Amino acid sequence: MKQRNESKNRNLWYRYLRWFLWVSLSLYLFSSYLLGSSTTSLQKITFATPATAFLSRAIIEPDQPFDRREDAIDVDVPLSMRHLKIYVYDLPARYNEDWLSNPRCSNHLFAAEVAIHRALLGSDRFRTLNPWEADFFFVPVYVSCDFSAANGFPDIGHARTLLASAVQLISTEQPFWNRTRGADHVFVATHDFGACFHTLEDVAIADGIPSFLRNSIILQTFGVKSNHPCQEVENVVIPPYVSPESVRKTLGKAGAGGGGERDIWIFFRGKMEVHPKNIGGRFYSKGVRTAIWRKFNRHRDFYIKRKRSDGYQSEIVRSVFCLCPLGWAPWSPRVVESVALGCVPVIIADDIQLPFPASVPWSKISLRVAEKDVQRLDRILRHVASTNLSAIQRNLWEPSVQRALLFNDDAVDGDATWQVLDALSRKLQRSFRGSKRGVV
Repeated sequence: MKQRNESKNRNLWYRYLRWFLWVSLSLYLFSSYLLGSSTTSLQKITFATPATAFLSRAIIEPDQPFDRREDAIDVDVPLSMRHLKIYVYDLPARYNEDWLSNPRCSNHLFAAEVAIHRALLGSDRFRTLNPWEADFFFVPVYVSCDFSAANGFPDIGHARTLLASAVQLISTEQPFWNRTRGADHVFVATHDFGACFHTLEDVAIADGIPSFLRNSIILQTFGVKSNHPCQEVENVVIPPYVSPESVRKTLGKAGAGGGGERDIWIFFRGKMEVHPKNIGGRFYSKGVRTAIWRKFNRHRDFYIKRKRSDGYQSEIVRSVFCLCPLGWAPWSPRVVESVALGCVPVIIADDIQLPFPASVPWSKISLRVAEKDVQRLDRILRHVASTNLSAIQRNLWEPSVQRALLFNDDAVDGDATWQVLDALSRKLQRSFRGSKRGVV
């Protein structure tokens, strides 16, 4: 009897031990499953977190490469841009935000001054809040938002005074202007003759570039190949502002993308003087637009209108060739609008310097016609159509080309603000930090 009881007890003990081991193993497997699931969840969360999260991730995932975010972002960033830092001055609202009470301020052809400011404010990659680590200093002064009641165009007569006041403010309150005399400070001048801050060339030349800006960097739409007093300053030629949203809407309505059907052969809509000499004795467009009007306004291949309309962009997206003659200045928003909407720009401005030539292959996406040859436009364009039009259109409809000429409120890789920063990165020798690092 005693042996039977001992045997029974041993069996119970073994059964209890097996049960204990089974429960322990189950708990182990279950906890391993939970740990694996939480690690997977952590991977999904931390993939998009800032670089500060990398340390904990590396501890949990020691076998994973340590390059998920910053290196992935920087794959296509030029080496010179990878450590570029811009400090944006926080100026009183009278220099910028107050002007936005007029909605045109952020939407008209001079609005790059607003768009660049907004893009820099929203850039975690290139903006720094610490001015001591900045390569360049952006001075956000909007000078193109005082619209004339008489003609609706920007009146920039106040520009010099407003800019001088801003420079006085930043040079007395912070040390960064004085240490380089403004050489690493960046301003925007998006009107006809750029850094001269006047809309008429003879007056602009007479007034010249304000002395307090002569050592700074000017982002300006005005650009010519020849020597010009309004270009005698360190500058970057930028495109005029065309709303990316308006481009997207136009393309969406047309359903054309880049290469839809185009039923207008040669297009122009805008100011065309019947008599080239205006009341002030100045020749608008050097007489080029008048010559086009007189020669082609009744030509069956030319769709020419002398006034702008609400459907202006919808006509561009239907056109094969878009004429882009000079106005008072060589540059024109028509160049950007044409590229953005897939119409081959026909640039008629002998001395023009086009923006971002390193990124935009102008010779492959546009046509240049000499001012003296406008009488032969029909023959010139007919010859292009019979030879290499298809190749030009393929190059023109490349998405990166459109992107490079449009400013976005949030900087997009490859867009116009990106191109500006790329250009600045090539001028690091002008910055205080660049000179200290021995940048050449």
